[in-house]
Amino acid sequence: MTQPPSYPTPPVGGPPPAAGGVAPSPGPHPQGYGVPPHQAPPGYGVPPQYAPPGYPPPHWPVAQPALSPGGQPLASFGDRLLAWLIDTALASVVSMVLFMPVFLVLWWQMFSEMTRTNPDGTLVEPDPATFLTDFFLPLLLAELGLVVVLLGLYWLYHVEYLKRGGQTLGKKIMKLRVVPIDPNRTLDRRMAGRRWLVQYLACSLVPGLSYVDGFWQLWDKPWQQCLHDKFAATVVVKVAS
Repeated sequence: MTQPPSYPTPPVGGPPPAAGGVAPSPGPHPQGYGVPPHQAPPGYGVPPQYAPPGYPPPHWPVAQPALSPGGQPLASFGDRLLAWLIDTALASVVSMVLFMPVFLVLWWQMFSEMTRTNPDGTLVEPDPATFLTDFFLPLLLAELGLVVVLLGLYWLYHVEYLKRGGQTLGKKIMKLRVVPIDPNRTLDRRMAGRRWLVQYLACSLVPGLSYVDGFWQLWDKPWQQCLHDKFAATVVVKVAS
């Protein structure tokens, strides 16, 4: 009985090359040529949809936000700056509302005094003593009174209002809150008052201190505190509302 012709077993690397050809090398592929996903080492740049079964996709480390002692994320410099600008704009509007009527009355009084005329139609020369007593001194007293009123309003806003929930209007809009650095304590009038003394009173009296105080959080570790935070033992955190 005639036996069928036998054929050689194909090599492991694949089908035999064509006549005159060269078999492809089973080793690593040259640089610049893609490697089939099933041959790539797990976790080395393989997209999740092409990852071999049984191997999780690669996970790259993600920078975690800095946390307060109570575990809340610390507020960023940009958020704190925007909150301060909102509070400053609010204070400027209140100052203008309080000072503008006084300034208009004094300005009208000075204008009337400078435009008085004699019976012959000539302007009456202003008396320096009258200008000092009728305009300059009242204006100076009005400014001093305005400073006292503003200090009182700042205390009510940045101490009494702040200690109720740890937020001013600017911080509420930016979703920030002032909390004690000790998570077992609650914000009280003493802490809020110490913040106010440094941030608004001392920084107003010492030239350049406001800039040092505001930028201190950029290099302060680990709680990103300003100087008024350190003096009051508080930190500013990001909250949901």
